[in-house]
Amino acid sequence: MTTAVSLTSRNPADPADVLLRIPAPGASAAEEAVAWARAAQPGWLAGGAAPRSAALDAVAAAVDAAADELAALAVREVGKPLTEARAEVARTAAIWRYYAQAPYEPSGAVHEAAAGPGLLLTRRRPHGVAGLITPWNFPFAIPSWKAAPALAAGNTVVLKPAPEATACAQRLAEIVQKALPEHVFTVLPGGATEGNALVSAADVVSFTGSTVVGQTVVRIATARGVPVQAEMGGLNAAIVLPDADIARAATHIAASIAGYAGQKCTATSRVIAVGAALDPLREALAEALRAVPVGDPAAPATVCGPLISEPARDQVSSAWRGLRVVVGGTVPDRPGWYATPTLVEKVPPGHRLLREEVFGPVATLLPADDLSQAVRITNAVPFGLVTSVHTADLDTALGGLDRLDTGMIRINAPSTGVDFHLPFGGTKASSRGPREQGRAALEFYTSSRTYTLSPARTT
Repeated sequence: MTTAVSLTSRNPADPADVLLRIPAPGASAAEEAVAWARAAQPGWLAGGAAPRSAALDAVAAAVDAAADELAALAVREVGKPLTEARAEVARTAAIWRYYAQAPYEPSGAVHEAAAGPGLLLTRRRPHGVAGLITPWNFPFAIPSWKAAPALAAGNTVVLKPAPEATACAQRLAEIVQKALPEHVFTVLPGGATEGNALVSAADVVSFTGSTVVGQTVVRIATARGVPVQAEMGGLNAAIVLPDADIARAATHIAASIAGYAGQKCTATSRVIAVGAALDPLREALAEALRAVPVGDPAAPATVCGPLISEPARDQVSSAWRGLRVVVGGTVPDRPGWYATPTLVEKVPPGHRLLREEVFGPVATLLPADDLSQAVRITNAVPFGLVTSVHTADLDTALGGLDRLDTGMIRINAPSTGVDFHLPFGGTKASSRGPREQGRAALEFYTSSRTYTLSPARTT
């Protein structure tokens, strides 16, 4: 006899608070969801630009109307601090509103024939059913920045959220489905079984999550010959030069280490101090991290809330053991899965903090003699998502930009923060496939067709 698998979502600030416990639907549910979505897709596309635009705009308005409720749900289910949860919901509405204009964008171009009469046309067409697999840390924004462009381009969507964010995904689905025809947008709860089945059935696949799972998704989709993109880990560096405003840089870096307990792929994991910046930066960053409010994510002042689970908290707390701790390095004695914002130094080569994404509020402080060495340290990891550079000399910054092997580079700004109208993605193990967000997303969810129109008769 097989035991039914259940999905359980708990409040990470109060693990006794269970939001939901439901049975996992199994692989057959994924196959059925894709079949229904595939049947609905031709009608969704044939309706034209106006209905698709109006539907996405209606979703944006509904998200705005439910903003307080959605923010509270994100606080409760994934432990997102209230201020960040409110910002995510506002961004979610903005994402749907941004892509609501996309159906009216040109879908191709007209070219002159090389010889004789006729026309050459290019036109982008949707793939069919978009299978989306999303993480728990941005339970509304990431599903939206994947689903909205896919829908705008004429695809239908099946979304498989992380189990820890199932309640958020189901509530988002209730909002989206009210604006769309039946089976155009479906949420598929589940874990690896459902995710693998979705990747094995969809016509285009977009994934955000861990590197190990993402590599599996890419292998399955690539073997099937379907378009796939995977956004995975980061081991992001902040480079601070001696001429930087040290206090301002420390404020930005502390926020990138500790905000949402470091549970962002764009969080700062390594701080590289160049030359004389080391001592003042150590002091300023320690002070800034001590000042980060840690506690109940429902409190408006909280910046660093709980880790998503007990295993996640234990992984973070084990990372600093045996190292020189500059600040932090404790587990608060309180309900929930908390760890204090932590900075360590003198980390030996090969330590996992220099090789792996820990996904928590801990970072290493590393010295560099000059910018060239800082760039080499930055690049010497398997990941390449985002780097922040802090300096008062733009010429110096520009001199190092092209040598950084990362997909995004932010000057005098935190490593965290995403502009949803611009391409998002990294290099090496951080990303596979095309970029997402902005116009790049519309290209990913479509393929280009070339048409040759020749006259039936010539005179």
